[in-house]
Amino acid sequence: MDVSIKNLDALNAVLTVKISNEDYKAPYDSSLKNYRKQMQLPGFRKGHVPTSIIKKKYGPSILAEEIDKILNKSIYDHITENKLNILGNPLPIEDEKIKVDWNNPSDFEFKYEIGIAPEFNLELPGRYKFTRYQPKVDESLINKQSDDFARRYGKLISVEKAGDRDMILANFKELDENGNIIKEGFNQSSTISLEFINDKKSKKQLLGCKPKDTFKLDPKKISRGEADMAAMLGIDKERAKLYKRDVFMTVNEVKTLEPANLDVALFDKIYGAGEAKTLEEFRNKVKEDLNKMFISDIDRLLKNEISKTLIKKLRIKLPDTFLKKWILSSNKEAKKEDIDKEYDNYSNGLKWQLIENFIIKNQNIKVSGEELLKFTMDLMGNQYVQYGMMIPDEEELKKTAEKVLSNKDEGRKINDMIYDKKVMDYLKSTLKINDKFLNHEDFTKKVAELTQ
Repeated sequence: MDVSIKNLDALNAVLTVKISNEDYKAPYDSSLKNYRKQMQLPGFRKGHVPTSIIKKKYGPSILAEEIDKILNKSIYDHITENKLNILGNPLPIEDEKIKVDWNNPSDFEFKYEIGIAPEFNLELPGRYKFTRYQPKVDESLINKQSDDFARRYGKLISVEKAGDRDMILANFKELDENGNIIKEGFNQSSTISLEFINDKKSKKQLLGCKPKDTFKLDPKKISRGEADMAAMLGIDKERAKLYKRDVFMTVNEVKTLEPANLDVALFDKIYGAGEAKTLEEFRNKVKEDLNKMFISDIDRLLKNEISKTLIKKLRIKLPDTFLKKWILSSNKEAKKEDIDKEYDNYSNGLKWQLIENFIIKNQNIKVSGEELLKFTMDLMGNQYVQYGMMIPDEEELKKTAEKVLSNKDEGRKINDMIYDKKVMDYLKSTLKINDKFLNHEDFTKKVAELTQ
C-alpha cells in the first residue's frame, strides 16, 4: 500500500492511496468465510453455502467494505504520522470513484481533496485597544432584583379588584359568529395574568374587574401566542391557530401576589442560614450575584470585539472552495446557495477557532478533571441563584455536577467552556482593555445585538 500527498498550494492538496491485491486479499477472504458461516440460502444448510455463490452474490459489497476500512485507516495513519493539520475531512475526487470496478478487483487507486489549515503567527498587537462593556450594578438594579426575590417567595391572596399585575381566574366559553355561547363548545377554566397582556385595550378592559364580571373579547389579545391560547381555552394548537371568534369570559376570582418580607427568614431561604443577617448584607449579596450573573455577557461582548479585530488584522486565508464542498457533503439537507450565504459567518468562526487553538498550544493551556468538576459545580450553583433557589450543600452539588458530566456531550461542552475562559483570561492579561460602564438597559441592548 502506498499513500502520498501532493500540495497544490499552501491550502490545498491531493492525497493518493494505492491499494494492491496483497493489501486486501487476507481481510477479504476472512470476511467471505464469516459471511459463509452465517449465510443461509434455500437448498443449503446454514454455513454450507458454496463460497463461489457468496462471492458472486455479495463479493463486490464485501470487497468495497474491506477497501473502505483499509482506506480510512491508511488515511488516518498518514495524517497522524505526518502531523498534517487538515480542515474538515478528505473528500473523494468523484472522477476517480467512477473508475473503480468492484466486480473485477485488481490494484486500486483513490484520490482525495484535502484542505490544509493555514499557518500564521499570532503576535498580539499591543497598539490596539479594546473596550470591555459592563453594566452599572446600581441601587435601582439591586432594588429590582430584591423585589423579584420578594415576589418569587410571596403568596397569592384574593382581592376584590384586579390590579395591573394581578391574576384572574376565569372561565372561557366558545361563541358562535353571532356572539352566542355554543353549548357543545369548549368550556375551560384558566388563569391569566394582567402583567403579561400586551394589548393595551384588552388590559384596560380587564383592569379593575371583579368576580362574576363577564366579558366578550378576542383570546389572541390576552394570550402569549398560539400555545398559550390553546392551553387557556383547552383546545389543540391547530385549532387555536385557526380560531377567529371572541370568547365569553366569566371572572371567578382575582388574586394578587403579596411579596414576602425582606427579612432574615427570606434571606435564609435564598442564601442559606446565616449568610445574610441584615438588609444591608442581603443587598450586598444581591449585588455580588448580579455582578457574577453579568460576567458571561461581559466576556461575550469582549470576546466578540477581540475576535473581530484579530480576524481582520491577521488576514487568515482558508481553502474556501474545499470547505464549501465539505460542508455540502456533510449536510445532505444543505443547499449551495445557503452555504454561500452563510459562509462568511462559518469561516470567521473557523478562523477564531484556529486562533484559540494557537493560543492553547503555545501557552500550554490544559484542563484537569478537578477543574472540570469545580467549574461545573460553580455553574450549577449560579443557576440555582439565578432562579432564586437555595444552593444545595457541597456534596449534593457535587453529585449533580458529576451526573451532568456523565453525559459526554454535556461534558464536552463544559470542557470547551473552560478552555474558552482560559483563552479569554490570557487575552485579558495581554491586551490593552478599557472598561466602559453602561446602564442596564443599554448593556442589555448591546448583548442582544450579538444574536441579531
